Amino acid sequence: MPRFALVAATLLALAVPSPVLLAHCDTMDGPVVVAARLALEKGDVTPVLKWVRPADEKEIRELFGKTVTVRQKGADAREMADRYFFETLVRVHRAGEGAPYTGLVPAGTPVEPVIALTDQALAAGDADRLANAMAGHVDEGIRRRFTRAAEARKRADESVAKGREFVAAYVELTHYVERLHRDATTAAAHGAGEATSAAHAH
Repeated sequence: MPRFALVAATLLALAVPSPVLLAHCDTMDGPVVVAARLALEKGDVTPVLKWVRPADEKEIRELFGKTVTVRQKGADAREMADRYFFETLVRVHRAGEGAPYTGLVPAGTPVEPVIALTDQALAAGDADRLANAMAGHVDEGIRRRFTRAAEARKRADESVAKGREFVAAYVELTHYVERLHRDATTAAAHGAGEATSAAHAH
C-alpha cells in the first residue's frame, strides 16, 4: 500500500475524533473562510469558487455580489454581510462533499493534529513527515490488533468463552484492515469516515 495513501485510511482507523476536530473547513480561520476573506478584500469572487461545485457557482457568485454591495453600508452591515457569506459558502462547500453543516467554529479552535500536519506538508511541498507519521499509526494499529487475535486464537478451543474472545479479536482485526484497504484505494469525501466507522461498529 503506498505510504501516502495511508493518510485517508488512518483517519478512519484511528480513534474517531470529535465533530469539531473533524470540521476543519468550518473554522473561522480554516481554508474556506480564509479564501472568502481574500475574495472580499480583492472584490473578486474567484478565490472561493474552487471550494464549491460547478452547480453551486451561480449561487455563490450572486451572493458575493450582494455581499460586496451591502458591505458599503457601514461597519455593522459589513460584519453581518461577511458573516452570512462565510456561513453560506461553508454550508455549500460541505453539502458538495456530502457532509453536514452545523455552523462556523471560532478561530483558534484546535483541529485534529493530522489535519494540521497535512496543511504543514502542503505548505512545505513535502509529504515525507506526514506519510511517515501516518504509516507509524497504521503499523501500530495493525500489530496491536494482530497480537490480540493471534494470542486469542491459541486458546480458542479451550472453551466457548475463549472461542468468543478469539472471534471478537478476529472481527476487530479484519474490519480494521478492511477499512484501511478500502479507504486507501477509494475516494473519500467529508463525512464518509464517520459513516463507515458507524456502520462497522454494528
